[in-house]
Amino acid sequence: MLRNVIILFLLLIVITNIITYLPLISAQNAGKAKVAVLFDVGGRGDLSFNDMAWLGAEKAKRELGVKVSYLTPRSLSDMVPLLERFSKSKEYKILILVGFLWTTPLNETADKFPEQYFALIDATTNVVRPNEVDILFKEQEVASLIGVIAAGMAYELNGNTIAALAGMDIPPLWKFHIGYLFGAKYFELMTGKPIEFIWVYLTDPALGKQYTKQLLQRGAKVVYGLAGPTYVGTFEMVKEWEEERGEKVFAIGQDASQEWIDPYHIPISGRKRVDVAVYTAIEMAVKGKFKGGVITLGLKEKGVGLSSLEEVKWFAEQAYTTGQLKGVSPDQVVSVVKELREKYIKEYVWDMVRSLEKMILTGELEFKTPLTHDEYEKIVKAISKGDLNAALAKGSIAVHV
Repeated sequence: MLRNVIILFLLLIVITNIITYLPLISAQNAGKAKVAVLFDVGGRGDLSFNDMAWLGAEKAKRELGVKVSYLTPRSLSDMVPLLERFSKSKEYKILILVGFLWTTPLNETADKFPEQYFALIDATTNVVRPNEVDILFKEQEVASLIGVIAAGMAYELNGNTIAALAGMDIPPLWKFHIGYLFGAKYFELMTGKPIEFIWVYLTDPALGKQYTKQLLQRGAKVVYGLAGPTYVGTFEMVKEWEEERGEKVFAIGQDASQEWIDPYHIPISGRKRVDVAVYTAIEMAVKGKFKGGVITLGLKEKGVGLSSLEEVKWFAEQAYTTGQLKGVSPDQVVSVVKELREKYIKEYVWDMVRSLEKMILTGELEFKTPLTHDEYEKIVKAISKGDLNAALAKGSIAVHV
């Protein structure tokens, strides 16, 4: 009997030790994991998607102990060979692919290497695979907050028209359109102040400046830049407009904090947190929580949001380091942006932003994601007529009026 008790006691000690040291063993294993981040063509230094992907991977390096390799394809034709080479090596726990240009190469590669984990950031192959996760964003959520802010700024600029210059007519832009219009009409509903809204698709970046001028001529006081490289023309035009006419107008950045480009005319940016997406994918892989399919990050997951002054400073510092920030220091950028926000984004506007943000964070409001162009057009048409609830999959705005 005593012998059995002793054996049981020793077994309990062994089990206790296993339970105690299992997390440490797991952490050590995670620390040995290697991951690779494959940038979009262009690589580091874009102060946008690629740099934010790097930021997320560096955070994973510090907090998860992973080893990270970075690589930039020389051209689109390099993408499939790169994926095959990295996958064949069997060295990497997960391959992080930044941007929609990786969509076709991933579709051509993923099924050949079922043991290799892949994460596609801000795009989807539209194929569900156990070894592939596509990480998207809830663009409607951030765009709705920007819509409220843009409407408020338009009135402070003695107007009531806001606009957006968008790129390709694709699902992510549909979501931006729905959110931005929703925010503008929410402002209109809550204040009784009418808002005129202009949305333009433009696929030629060279025409960004010309089209922005047309929007300003139509009375737009704020232009939301949603057309990739086209934003350069937009930012140039709002500056020239004031220089030539003495009339202040604003642009709004998106994805990265873009205030540093022209802090006197870009008071705020919407953020699409690629860094959060990259960190999330790496964490899933090294902690044994990887699951194929689609993940969509919103305000609650900190995947989208408004640029904070801390972020404004960080991006300004990166721009200064690379020689892209000229004529002002990072601290001056922050100071100018802070002053613009205090002057042109009134407290009643921030109150509306906070109220809308709270409803989204708590799950009280949830936006629809249109699956077809026809559905997208119907939602936009309904919102334009004042039916904000047409944009919602859950909740109702009417009860908050």
